[in-house]
Amino acid sequence: MSEINVTPFVDVMLVLLIIFMVAAPLLTVGVPIDLPETQANALNSETQPITISVNEQGQVFLQETEVPIDEVVAKLEAIARSGYDERIYVRGDRSADYGTVMRVMARISAAGYRRIGLVTLQEQTER
Repeated sequence: MSEINVTPFVDVMLVLLIIFMVAAPLLTVGVPIDLPETQANALNSETQPITISVNEQGQVFLQETEVPIDEVVAKLEAIARSGYDERIYVRGDRSADYGTVMRVMARISAAGYRRIGLVTLQEQTER
């Protein structure tokens, strides 16, 4: 028989697809933050953005590593692969100090990064 049987290949690919669909939500940033809710739609993302989190105590995290607020830009420049076009998401806890979140955003913006966004949860409408 000179034909290739693709059925096992398709079965393996479907199993891998299901595994990745289940595992993908578990790969989000691990800093526990209570995000505020908004009615904004989710953004399409082609690459993994850099995430900066501010928790309710005012601690600043770059990805999952705590960094002093004065070192955020230096560490960001070290890991930004596409330079100042890198997508940066700022996650601020609902009860975090607004001034701390704005200081972090101002430092990032002053350093020259243009693609900065705030992360929120989708607001749940009651029906």
